Amino acid sequence: MNRYMLLGAACALLAGSALAQSTTVRENADGSTTTTTKETVVEHGPLKLEAERMRVTWNGSEVPLTVTEFWMVHTLVRFPGHVKNRDQLMREAQVVVDDATITSHIKRIRKKFIAIDAAFDSIETVHGVGYRWTT
Repeated sequence: MNRYMLLGAACALLAGSALAQSTTVRENADGSTTTTTKETVVEHGPLKLEAERMRVTWNGSEVPLTVTEFWMVHTLVRFPGHVKNRDQLMREAQVVVDDATITSHIKRIRKKFIAIDAAFDSIETVHGVGYRWTT
């Protein structure tokens, strides 16, 4: 399975989530319709995650995440403070890997945020359980 197939599957998951975009269809006076789509944006402090754009920024600087890393961050930030185990992170990112690979992804995600902000500490390890996004 390649990244584009994973992205399509992950987008389908997002469409069913509580954070899915909303679409408004308005009928114009001439009988035509206008469709307006609101983008899904999650903001927690200095974090801004734009799901449809697959874009994450921290303090206004873009964080260069891979598709898998993006969906892992998305999973964590949707419900700040909730612990997500490795199986949940794999399911949301649409990957099947071992625990060590999840740990490596989290380590790389942290490094990318720390490259922007040396004080970054929003991903907390809950030993023996998983990870959580702290606000």
